[in-house]
Amino acid sequence: MAGEKRALVRRHVVHEVGAPILEAVGLSVRYNGRLALEEISFCLVTGERVAVVGPNGAGKSTLFKVIAGVLSPSAGEVKVAGHCPGSHICIAYVPQRSEVDWTFPVTVADVVMMGRAGRIGLLRRPGRQDWETVRQCLAVVGMADLAGRQIGELSGGQQQRMFIARALAQEAALTLMDEPLTGLDVPAQEDIFRILDELRERGVTVMVATHDLNLAAERFDRVMLLNGRLLGFGRPEEVFTTERLQEAYGGHLRLVETGEGVLALSDTCCDGGV
Repeated sequence: MAGEKRALVRRHVVHEVGAPILEAVGLSVRYNGRLALEEISFCLVTGERVAVVGPNGAGKSTLFKVIAGVLSPSAGEVKVAGHCPGSHICIAYVPQRSEVDWTFPVTVADVVMMGRAGRIGLLRRPGRQDWETVRQCLAVVGMADLAGRQIGELSGGQQQRMFIARALAQEAALTLMDEPLTGLDVPAQEDIFRILDELRERGVTVMVATHDLNLAAERFDRVMLLNGRLLGFGRPEEVFTTERLQEAYGGHLRLVETGEGVLALSDTCCDGGV
């Protein structure tokens, strides 16, 4: 809720010409009395799709919350298009489904309209054009016929598509998705990737936290291997080396040689929220 309230008072800042869409320099975060992230530095290219992987408690959710402006770093800084995250309305944050109160009495269209809040302002009601934008965004994610549905009645895949529609309505340049594929069957995952392809065509930069190392290697431009520290960032074949994976996961990862390469099997399935 704090992130939602803060988003309402953000302003539309002009992106700095030539600045990276996202840059972190020496980022450290103390969270719940411990060091969750230590000296993290990286830079993203506009329009790329990056997977953030690591074991439970690696700091994936913490990293996303700092980028979204929900948490403040203990040291270092994050800049989005040359400005601090709190200055932007162009950052969309899709939390883990477990963090959402699905009993809250709002419809799918209401949630997508929340993406317009930063552009509408606190004192103006949504106009005809805002509702038309909501309709178009729901059509993009294949949910136009569910606009009036209560959010608790949605499947897991539909819930994720609703949040992506909210990001579209927000006209976000940077979208952060925390474990969007967890619990989804293969068809639902393919629906998500179809929409991520649409975001790429629109020039939207996307970061996705996931536990699926093989999917990260197959479907993303670059991968970020995280476990409190940044252990690797680059092309999957460069980052997913035996040494780095063992450093990140220790005994929780099993590497299996197959005819197509090395298959990584992790026993971590759910993020601990850090």
